[in-house]
Amino acid sequence: MRAKRKTGKFRWRKWIPIFIMMAPGLIYLFINNYIPIFGLVIAFKKLDFQAGIWASPWVGLSNFTYLFKTPDAMVITRNTILYNLAFISINTCLSLAFAIFINDMKNKLCKKIYQSAVLLPYLMSIVIISYIVFALLSPDKGMINNSILEPLGKEPVSWYMEPGYWPLILIIVNAWKGVGYNCLVFIAGIAGIDPGYYEAAQLDGATKWQQIRFITLPCLKTTIITLTLLNVGRIFYSDFGLFYQVPMNSGALFDVTNTIDTYVYRSLLQLGNVGMASAAGFYQSLVGFTLIMICNFIVRKVDRDSALF
Repeated sequence: MRAKRKTGKFRWRKWIPIFIMMAPGLIYLFINNYIPIFGLVIAFKKLDFQAGIWASPWVGLSNFTYLFKTPDAMVITRNTILYNLAFISINTCLSLAFAIFINDMKNKLCKKIYQSAVLLPYLMSIVIISYIVFALLSPDKGMINNSILEPLGKEPVSWYMEPGYWPLILIIVNAWKGVGYNCLVFIAGIAGIDPGYYEAAQLDGATKWQQIRFITLPCLKTTIITLTLLNVGRIFYSDFGLFYQVPMNSGALFDVTNTIDTYVYRSLLQLGNVGMASAAGFYQSLVGFTLIMICNFIVRKVDRDSALF
């Protein structure tokens, strides 16, 4: 018995350095993600700053109703969902294409060029997007109006007053910003595939497309599903900077750029009702959690190994 206890203590002690390394991240996660959960009570109260959170009067579900009774409810819900569906599908396809292309380059180019190509998607994702977009689309000094349309004899376009162009602009900007991270994840996944599969396929006369279809994509299936499930959980959220700062908060573009997040922010500025903003956040989180559970259940039924849990 003593020997077993000593063995158990030794096994526990050998993990102490790992626990110490984990501690900063776990402490941050606890402070930043779990302690604020108690603030969800604000969604069911009319917050009185003088009385405090716990002494503020209960209002039940009335904070949730403004999000559904507003005449813009259908517009903001439609924009949030459809944009996110477009972002998920387009960004995944582009990330896969870039990852496969860059991985193929390592066999054809020297090491330094390959390393630069690997960093390219990351650099794409960290550029200050809103300033670049304004530099391109500015009505007076924008590159597109002055350097492209004017030499072609075309009339300049007031981009921030024309809502018809913005669905495409937002999709392109989001792809530019977000493809880099997913691309690096897929590159890491491709690097883990046994090169013997490709060598055997080449000996059998498989074309490049056949290698991608029957080797690369099946091996990346779990990674693709995992990233998609994580993105589905945020389908009722939107990139605030993309939908608020990039269109410069132009009122003429609200029909195509207004989402749940931007609507709540504008309502908070006008009404100052923290309870309504908290209710919207709680609603988004609840829907996101439900969608992840449903999608994960479906994936688990089809392919148990590809599910998150």
